[in-house]
Amino acid sequence: MAKKVLPRKYEEVLDWLRQHDFELLEAPGTNGRVFLKKNHVSAAIERSADGTAKIFAYPGYLIGGEISKLVNMGYQQHLKTTKTEIAATADHLKALQSFSEELKEALGIPSLYNESLGTVSESYHYDRLKDRDATDRPKRPWEKKKEELATRRA
Repeated sequence: MAKKVLPRKYEEVLDWLRQHDFELLEAPGTNGRVFLKKNHVSAAIERSADGTAKIFAYPGYLIGGEISKLVNMGYQQHLKTTKTEIAATADHLKALQSFSEELKEALGIPSLYNESLGTVSESYHYDRLKDRDATDRPKRPWEKKKEELATRRA
C-alpha cells in the first residue's frame, strides 16, 4: 500500500535543507522565497498561502550563474539557459537527479517511480517531429509516385 506523505511547513523545510548541506539564499525584494544550491544545482522555493513550501523555480544545473532547463532532443539531453546551450553529461544528470530527490523529500512531495529512475526533462524536442504538421512540406517519394500513376491513367 502506498505511504501517505504529508507536506511540511515552510520553516521545517528550511531547517531540513540546512541540515542536509544546502546553501540557502533569500531572494532579494521578496518575502518567503529562497534559492537553494547544492552540487552546482539550484532551485527556488516559496511559502504558499497555507504555510507549506512549494517549488517556485524547478531544479536546474547552474551555468554561468543561471539555472538551466533540461531539454530532451531525442538523441541527447541539453542544458539550456537564455545565453547558452550545452550537452548534458552523466555527471550533470546525476547531480540534477540527486538534488531533485532530496528536494522532494524536504518538501514532503511523493517521489514517483518514473522520476526515481532518472532525470525527467522539462521539455522534449524530437528532431523527427519538427515541422511534421506543416502543410507546405515537400512531397514524399511514394506520394509523387501516386500522383504520377493518377496522371498517366487520366
